[in-house]
Amino acid sequence: MTDQTPRTQRSLFTGLSAFPLTPIHDERIDEAEYVGLLERLVAAQVDSITALGSTGSYAYLSTDERARVTELTVANSGHTPVLVGVGALRTRDVLANVESAQAAGAQGLLLAPVSYQSLTEADVFELFRTVAAATDLPLVVYDNPGTTHFTFTTELYGRLAALDGIASIKIPGFDAAPDAWTQRVDEIRAAVGDHVSIGVSGDGFGAAGLNAGCDAWYTAIGGTLPTPMADITRAALAGETEKAALLSAALQPLWDLFSDFGGSLRVVAAVAEHLGLVRPHSLPLPLLGLDDDQKRRVAEVVDRLELS
Repeated sequence: MTDQTPRTQRSLFTGLSAFPLTPIHDERIDEAEYVGLLERLVAAQVDSITALGSTGSYAYLSTDERARVTELTVANSGHTPVLVGVGALRTRDVLANVESAQAAGAQGLLLAPVSYQSLTEADVFELFRTVAAATDLPLVVYDNPGTTHFTFTTELYGRLAALDGIASIKIPGFDAAPDAWTQRVDEIRAAVGDHVSIGVSGDGFGAAGLNAGCDAWYTAIGGTLPTPMADITRAALAGETEKAALLSAALQPLWDLFSDFGGSLRVVAAVAEHLGLVRPHSLPLPLLGLDDDQKRRVAEVVDRLELS
């Protein structure tokens, strides 16, 4: 247990939470490259850093590797709050990850319902109940059906939000008009209450979610390109909805890459490689990353948009 109070610190789960890559070379974590990514996030003054999210390849790392990444993140994040992904196939291993995150000084946890066999709502609720009971650290409910293959219902959001320790719900983005976004966020807010923050994920949907009333943006590309994502976040949270939408629209070629190449991870790795932040082939095997032609397309977009 920790001495952090209150358990649900909603303010910790607002603004831009950046998810850095965990660079892997020769089957080892490249600690120097990882620290370099963290230094960029601190310099950009992101609101929090989430280590070991999907962009951080948490599912491919051992418990010891994850403990080391957590230590590195806390040690190199300055005053920036650190959240840590703790999801694993077995609850036993989730609790081990929770313990190492607490020991390292993390300020919050991100929990995904990782599965091989399909999980039921009862399985997922019991997972969160067990973890919430085992720690004083506040928890983010990680809803990412594209990676976990589990779909949360609004009713389940509400049941989880009633647990002591649940501080935020990370919802997946979706392609819809602003009115539909607002309706969806309002529906979730009614289910979870005002004590739980709502965060949007899916990088092309950050502005839409924030403009509709989400409190946070949990962003994959923000772990490599924090400044433009911080600009969008700050505009939206300041009520400058049109500015946030325009800033996001200017990045449409980047969002298109995510759609064309099956998600964000491989694209984010290619962006980081093109900018010289990580060496080539930085993903854990068997993930090969993008091929040379695809990487050239990523590089063209990064250069054309003057991203750095």
